[in-house]
Amino acid sequence: MDRRRQGFITAGTWCLDYNLTIPYWPEEESATPILGIDKCGGGSGCNFAVDMRRLAPEIPVSTISLCGEDDDGRTLREVASTHGIDISRFHVDPALVTHSVMAFTARDSGKRTHVYQAASSAHLSPDHFDFAGCDAWMLHLGLPGTHALLDAPWQGEANGWVSVLKKARAAGLKTNMEVMSIPVEEMRALLLPCLPFLDFLVVNDYEAMGLAGRSGRLGTAPGLDETIAALRDLLQLGTMEVVAAHFPGGAVAVERSGAVHSHPSVRVPAESVVGTNGAGDAFAAGFFCGLHRGRALAECLAWGHAAAAASLRAVDTYSSVEPIEDCLALAAGHGWREPLEAAVQ
Repeated sequence: MDRRRQGFITAGTWCLDYNLTIPYWPEEESATPILGIDKCGGGSGCNFAVDMRRLAPEIPVSTISLCGEDDDGRTLREVASTHGIDISRFHVDPALVTHSVMAFTARDSGKRTHVYQAASSAHLSPDHFDFAGCDAWMLHLGLPGTHALLDAPWQGEANGWVSVLKKARAAGLKTNMEVMSIPVEEMRALLLPCLPFLDFLVVNDYEAMGLAGRSGRLGTAPGLDETIAALRDLLQLGTMEVVAAHFPGGAVAVERSGAVHSHPSVRVPAESVVGTNGAGDAFAAGFFCGLHRGRALAECLAWGHAAAAASLRAVDTYSSVEPIEDCLALAAGHGWREPLEAAVQ
């Protein structure tokens, strides 16, 4: 990486998560008790930023987003400030309501369901993005599908995301996008125009398969060789240096040179899993923490898994993430799954 630049700037989704634990997902026309409720920051911009500061406090992080001048917005900015995140580019509009999410976790299955009100996020536009004076190494941008103005065409560009990525690259930043598991056709329509302006792309296997135009269907698990093939397809569609996909059993990264790297995931006991909300963000933060510190790609994948494993210990997205050394110790204590076997040698 360019050692003249340090740290990250996250941008896009900051929302207030109302984390509700319920015994099971209810049927319609029924009543289900809430076992616990917790309020904290959420969204890709928040989660990656806070995770990075908790993993590696020496790495500077700043952010760009938009919230209202309400209790939820003040809470989000307080979360950022408490974690040492620069909020000088975090815009506040008193006329807006802050983006909020009802994040349900079913205790019996561990599955999560999000119901959200985009509110302030729907008003975030490329005009809010100013990278002047920014000396961060990489922009971490998301989430397409939840930002009305950024999702729409913008001043001759396919969408506002493309406009932001072009601005970032012109300012000397590397770029990465966080993807949400939305329907495949919507995902492809929003993301494919962005790929020529990305340096990295870290997604899950469903997102990789869907973006590549392969059989991506939520709830299905493609094989490792299929996932690698999808990542190779994505490299051909964009300018990424590295593309990576994570999944329950492990993760794989493919370089533009064709080199493939893999690492199994942590063998986390089922009884240790409190919630999966934010695990993907934690993986991305761990992966890029390793890359920022100059680690080899296979080790970066291990760091991503270790951070994700730590995040599973809480119903919220970041409170159980610890310094990366502690996350790695946790992973070593649980042990790693069997090495991945496929056409990766």
